Amino acid sequence: MTATGPLSGIRVLDLTSVLFGPYAAQMLGDWGADIIKVEPPAGDTWRYTGVFRNRGMSGQFMAVNRNKRSLALDLKHPDGKAALARLIPTVDALVTNVRPAAMARLGFGYEACAKLNPRLIYAAATGFGQDGPWAARPAFDEIIQAASGLASSIGSDEEPAFVPSLIGDKICAMAMVGAVSAALFRRERTGQGQMVEVPMLETIAGFNSIEMLGGHAFDPPIGPTGYKRMKNRRPVKTKDGWLTMLPYSGDNWCAFFEAVGRPELSDELGVRDPVLRSQNIDKIYDRMSEIGPTRTTAEWEQLLLRLDVPHTAFAKLTEIGEQPHLAAVGLFAEIDHPTEGRIRQARPATKFSESPAGIHRMAPHLGEHSREVLREAGLSDAEIQAAIDSKAVGVA
Repeated sequence: MTATGPLSGIRVLDLTSVLFGPYAAQMLGDWGADIIKVEPPAGDTWRYTGVFRNRGMSGQFMAVNRNKRSLALDLKHPDGKAALARLIPTVDALVTNVRPAAMARLGFGYEACAKLNPRLIYAAATGFGQDGPWAARPAFDEIIQAASGLASSIGSDEEPAFVPSLIGDKICAMAMVGAVSAALFRRERTGQGQMVEVPMLETIAGFNSIEMLGGHAFDPPIGPTGYKRMKNRRPVKTKDGWLTMLPYSGDNWCAFFEAVGRPELSDELGVRDPVLRSQNIDKIYDRMSEIGPTRTTAEWEQLLLRLDVPHTAFAKLTEIGEQPHLAAVGLFAEIDHPTEGRIRQARPATKFSESPAGIHRMAPHLGEHSREVLREAGLSDAEIQAAIDSKAVGVA
């Protein structure tokens, strides 16, 4: 398919691996950009992580590397470096999660790349801001969850706990997409390229602080950290399953307790006053756990829809494609990959009325597009073959 997203016509060099950088680059590709994924001869390590039918094409890899072309380059080989240097002037942006000091040693730090292409948006996905003492440290999702306070807010200061998802990588990827898009917009106005840095620790610490600083949002602190309602949220057991429900105003709560035959709870729990309601949220959830098993999930949904109370049954991961709303909007697409067979992926969720995002290219095999990308950069067939023979370039 032809890319139709709002970034159609933009070319991006994707020098990233694993999740943070590749997911960001994929979103740019979903929005129409031509993404050239530059991989080492052994490939992105994410290719081999998780479940796969064929080695090097795991489901996790394919989930964040569609809408890309793969170019395998050995950037420690002179011919590999020369090939990348030929590519840089042809692109609009370069995204990398190689540590900046290592990129500089390779000869592709920001200053060197800006000389090759002054209009380049050079986006660095880093673990820690490069103006801080941890600049050179390696970082992974659990490191960031720990250092940002996120693990403490999920568990407690005494016993922290990790979110069982690579949430730091994925949140930072979304921040990277916004940053690259904003920098491209400024370049269209000024003609100037620039360096963009998205540090994981700072991004997640700021993200987590919105509600979790609590009383420490004031100086001096006027209360404890954390957000009590978040700590007390829990699923409600029904007669035949699980539900979450959240009456959201005093009137909503009163109507709910009236409908379930417990009108006295409105005064007992102070639900009309938002401050009292927040203070009593643990007691409210205790009452909800008593009330929940009196009806089936379907009966609860019928009542809560009538009262206009926000709610939903819990979706199982094994059945997420059948979740009623997601099934109706067709979020999960089933696609025939030319070598990996039938695969299931979430399509781009963001909608553009005049320039729709979409899946127009399957996740590539390592080096699948090496020849065509290098031809586009101006290398002759003889030069490309020589680089392949010297092992500086890999082909599928």
